[in-house]
Amino acid sequence: MIDATQELPISRQAELLAISHSNLYYLPRLTSEADLALMRRIDELHLNYPFAGSRMLRDMLWLKGVKVGRQHVATLMARMGIHALYRGPKTSVPHPAHKIYPYLLKGLTIDRPNQCWATDITYIPMRKGFVFLVAIVDWATRKVLSHRVSISMSTDFCVEALEEAIAKYGKPEIFNTDQGSQFTSAEFTGVLKANDIRISMDGKGRWIDNVFVERLWRTVKYDHVYLHAYESVSDAKQQLAEYFTFYNTQRPHSSLGKRTPDMAYFENQPIGQAA
Repeated sequence: MIDATQELPISRQAELLAISHSNLYYLPRLTSEADLALMRRIDELHLNYPFAGSRMLRDMLWLKGVKVGRQHVATLMARMGIHALYRGPKTSVPHPAHKIYPYLLKGLTIDRPNQCWATDITYIPMRKGFVFLVAIVDWATRKVLSHRVSISMSTDFCVEALEEAIAKYGKPEIFNTDQGSQFTSAEFTGVLKANDIRISMDGKGRWIDNVFVERLWRTVKYDHVYLHAYESVSDAKQQLAEYFTFYNTQRPHSSLGKRTPDMAYFENQPIGQAA
């Protein structure tokens, strides 16, 4: 669909076709098979021990018989966009020119749909290479309202996911994010302000402030990502979309009284407002 020989700029062609700029080109990651396997193991360890830095992860890998240097572990962590908890994930590096908003959820009871939404970005391994996943989640019901897959940690795929969620489900009273530059950007916060949505942001390095999205990543990865080797970006998009349909409509949650997220969301949500 994109024609580089046309006079119309490629960026404008992508805009007209509603194609994300971050996914306009897919350049294979120049990552060895050995490093991809190691990154997968680092991702699993980081998911379970988010406080572990490159030194501790190196030592954990050594205990499992994987001999690797600390600097190599640190290099791969940077490529994946993760850091130890005390320094915060690299996906959450704030932009010095962006405004940081206060955390609004402390002590707040969140017990109804569309009271609060949250979002985050996570690393997703594939058979060869990797992508990043963003999801918009309804805090009270755990429902995944929208998601996007991208080859880079850009702002536009986060904005696209946000706009889709609002178009489908209306708007929340509060939207909570971490302090990542994608979420503090004028593009992202501008959509929230235009819809009169109160903006809440986690404390620096405090993953616990956005705990329900962190739990979603753990569920997605152990339920699906680690059991499948996505062959391509398009395969990752298709399979993750199918998983989130299952997650919303068929996977019961003990915290929801063994109901699915869809059941919890729509049972308490007027149909007109949901539409």
